[in-house]
Amino acid sequence: MVRLRSAHWYEGQDRNAYIHRAWMRRGVPADAFTGRPQIAIANTASDLTPCNAHLDEVASSVRDGVYEAGGIPLDLPVVSLGETNVRPTAMLWRNMAAMATEEMLRANPIDGVVLLGGCDKTIPSLLMAAASVDLPAVVVPGGPMLTGTFRGTPLGCGTDVWRLSEEVRAGTLSQEQFTRSESAMIRSRGHCNTMGTASTMALVAEALGTVVPGVAGTPAPESRLLEAAHHTGRLAVDMVGADRRPGSFLTKASFHNAIVALAAVGGSTNAVVHLLAIAGRLGVDLCLDDFDRIGSRVPVLVDLQPAGRFLMEDFHRAGGLLAVLREVRDLLDPDALTVTGKPLVDALDDAPIWDTDVIRTRTEPLVAEGGIAVLRGNLAPDGAIVKPAAASPHLLRHRGRAVVFDSIEDFHARIDDPDLDIDADSVLVLRGCGPKGYPGMPEVSNMPLPKKLLEQGVRDMVRVCDGRMSGTAYGTVVLHVAPEAAAGGPLALVRTGDFVVLDVEARRIDVDVPADELARRSPSAATVDAYARPRRGWERLYVDHVLQADTGADLDFLLGSSGSEVSRESH
Repeated sequence: MVRLRSAHWYEGQDRNAYIHRAWMRRGVPADAFTGRPQIAIANTASDLTPCNAHLDEVASSVRDGVYEAGGIPLDLPVVSLGETNVRPTAMLWRNMAAMATEEMLRANPIDGVVLLGGCDKTIPSLLMAAASVDLPAVVVPGGPMLTGTFRGTPLGCGTDVWRLSEEVRAGTLSQEQFTRSESAMIRSRGHCNTMGTASTMALVAEALGTVVPGVAGTPAPESRLLEAAHHTGRLAVDMVGADRRPGSFLTKASFHNAIVALAAVGGSTNAVVHLLAIAGRLGVDLCLDDFDRIGSRVPVLVDLQPAGRFLMEDFHRAGGLLAVLREVRDLLDPDALTVTGKPLVDALDDAPIWDTDVIRTRTEPLVAEGGIAVLRGNLAPDGAIVKPAAASPHLLRHRGRAVVFDSIEDFHARIDDPDLDIDADSVLVLRGCGPKGYPGMPEVSNMPLPKKLLEQGVRDMVRVCDGRMSGTAYGTVVLHVAPEAAAGGPLALVRTGDFVVLDVEARRIDVDVPADELARRSPSAATVDAYARPRRGWERLYVDHVLQADTGADLDFLLGSSGSEVSRESH
């Protein structure tokens, strides 16, 4: 039998081994330290991350499974990022959470890890950490909440916040009714019940091979989630015995399948930056153009908000991810493996669709070609993305006059000004919201429309931004523009009145200004003054080292893996 990594702490009779064992005894038997895999449960449960607050219960089931398989389970609370509460944006700390988790996994006497996440940045940060430390690792997603209703209508959390708030601004919904909907939206424990970033990353993590097939998308209150957690605890012990590490099964083929899944479920645009970052930790050659090449022509099969009608509880009932992947099986790479050691496609033989209204068949898709499209042009030399399935078809080819905002504060101050020179054909341009500029690339790209246009019945406009948008959002939004304005991108040079040309079919986003004229321009003082200039702490480190969206917005010194070896003793 291969010597366990934890034996480097616990094995032997010297002073250091004594210290390591003695302080960990606290009621456990002596054989806990001899040949039994030590399995950390990296748990992002937190009252301040409400979508993950139930993960302690999930962890308890994982513990039972680890014990049953002969391992020793060890609780390891890790940094938790609550999308709804953390300011200025949870994305600012995704890399910090990944770095902290990586270091704790490496520093401690563990042989494998079960990763518990749910809310948007938690699963990405855990997978980035696991990829960098490369110990046997498996994810248990916390699952979506159940469907709430308001006035007899199902509510999609996130998506209906945007919709209802716009109706208030348009004068078609009272403030009182809007406030009443607040208590109905969050019906149960769990993360967003739309195909937002949380649901997307859980499903993409399964398609990537890091979740036991069939588990992602199980609603948080379901008893079957606890059953799956128990089985996953047992699997973690088996993975240690087989030395099945992320680096041994996460390949370019795995990311190919993740991109196909992302497109087929109509997933969040945020998955692009997260998958790029995870690939960067593994040394997998994944680039922005792969998302267009692999995924842009994939049909959207899931009729789920924000691109469709239904919610995650319906998706689970209708057959879940495996039913979707069975429909696009010919587009998957059959060689990609999962945490079970078997190919992902092996799990698709018995995966029927139980409700074809929720999960469409390949012959009757929701959108024939709805995957994420990658745009380039003189406005985005290094790329930008758009989600056609969430956009208005008539705006996918558009030419309009730019109305430019130098910061999110500038936007909020002027967007509802009745004297703002804007019409339905205008293009809203917001800058200073990229990784460096904000800092942290916030979810502000789906800018609310001007009140006076909402009152006229306008419900969508072309919007262009170097930030992100919530996966629960919708609209014709060009986002992740790279380079961002704060990194010298041409978005900083656009002026109100310039014409912006969007052509999704041609994969172009341009400002109709001669190249020599753009070259003569420099950013306005208002634009530059709005950029972040942190003086200390994590924000300073982040701004100095963060990369651009087209490579995943990781820190330059975190690319790659450091492995699991720790060479020096602590005493």
